This record gives sequence, C-alpha cells and structure tokens, in this order.
Amino acid sequence: MQAIEYMKRNLDKEITSEELASLVGYSHYHFSRIFKEITGVSPRHYLSALRIESAKQILVNRSSSTMLHTLLSVGFRSMGTFSSRFKQYVGLSPKQFQVNVKPLHQFINQQENNIKPLEDSRPSPVLTCYIEFPESFKGLIFVGLFPRPIPDQKPLQGIVLNHHQSKCLFSNIPTGTYYVLAATLPISFNPRDYFLLDRVLRGKYEYPIKVTDCTNTEIRITLREPLPTDPPILVNLPQLLFEQKKDKAN
Repeated sequence: MQAIEYMKRNLDKEITSEELASLVGYSHYHFSRIFKEITGVSPRHYLSALRIESAKQILVNRSSSTMLHTLLSVGFRSMGTFSSRFKQYVGLSPKQFQVNVKPLHQFINQQENNIKPLEDSRPSPVLTCYIEFPESFKGLIFVGLFPRPIPDQKPLQGIVLNHHQSKCLFSNIPTGTYYVLAATLPISFNPRDYFLLDRVLRGKYEYPIKVTDCTNTEIRITLREPLPTDPPILVNLPQLLFEQKKDKAN
C-alpha cells in the first residue's frame, strides 16, 4: 500500500491521516475506513507501531546508539513519550530492551526442548487452536489472545509451542472479545531474528472470538509469510516466555 511505504520512508517527519489520504487520492473518512479494513488498525496507530519497530531495529543493531538519536530518528520529540510508548508496546523500557537482547537470545536458544505438551482437560471457557505451518519450520510458535488485531502489547493469555506441536488450548478465559494471533521464532544464532520479526511466519484467525461462560470452540490458523500490509509485531516474545517460565518457577 502506497500510504504504508510513505510512512516507512518518512518516520522522522510529522505525518497526518489527511496527508496520507491526499497522497492516495481518497477523502480522509474513506481512507481511514479502508486502511483499518486492510490492516486492522487506524493509520495513526499503524504509524506509531512503525516508529516503535524502527526504534527496536536501531537498539538491536547499534549498541552504542543514544536514546536521543533513536527517538529523533523515528519521529518522537519527547524522551518521556518515546519511553512510555516503547514500554507500552514492547513490555520493557528502551534501555532494558537493549540490555536484555543478548541474555534473552541465549535463553530462547535453550527452550526448544523445554516446551511441555498441554493437558486436554481444562476449565471452561475453552478455545482450542490448531496451527498449520511448513514441515521445514524449526523453532518456537507463539499463540496469544489479544484485545486488538495487532500484537502490540502483552496478550491476555499466551501459549508457546515447539515445531513438534500443532495444537494449543486456552482455558478459563475471561469473557470478552479477542483476536487470536500467532507468530514464530525460527532457531537462529542472530539475536536480530528474535526481536525484529518482520520476516517471520505469522497468522491470525479471520474473525474476532467472542468468549462467553460456555464457550468451547475449535479454530485453525495457517501460518504464512508476512504481507506488506501486516502491522509490525511489537510485543517482545522472548521476554514473554521468560516471564512465563519465571512465574511457573515461583
């Protein structure tokens, strides 16, 4: 989409929805509606996600990069706004994220054989999810229940599978409406591949899931290559698994 490419090329500039609508020849209302239908989120939300994703890339690739350089290059003008938005989406402050890249990379590489099969008997409400992915894939698969159709915050519930597993089961889910999103972490010796997820397989269930007290539903998600219109995967998957393991240990 032309508007998304324009955002990516101009992250350091002030960009309005009106400007994007004019760029593609639509009215502001029509552009915003079509954009949300395609991506799942508003242009403003998508732009914010792109900026945080770009900041992640700088922090992973340049250990000596200053926070001031990072926030200015991705379009933020306030350190406070940048830090709070980054932590909201990624789960760690920018500095914590940068410091934890290497330890979390090592942690993930130890987890492939430490993912336990899930029990089939769980308290209601229950959602069973079957994941389809290429036989050639090797690594971990993260599946979560999110409040929005973009993985930009910690999921309400999250489950991790390895490539020998293709079924996960969510249970005792609070009533509400959720989006089921999945993404992979292929085995890699490059830390970038665990924190910058623009190239990983991903998928989502086509419809939002409305959970009631008596929900007992089965769904199927097919993982695919990323599309140009996919929102960035901002949530820090290695950190989520680390916290999950830590909570179970306690």
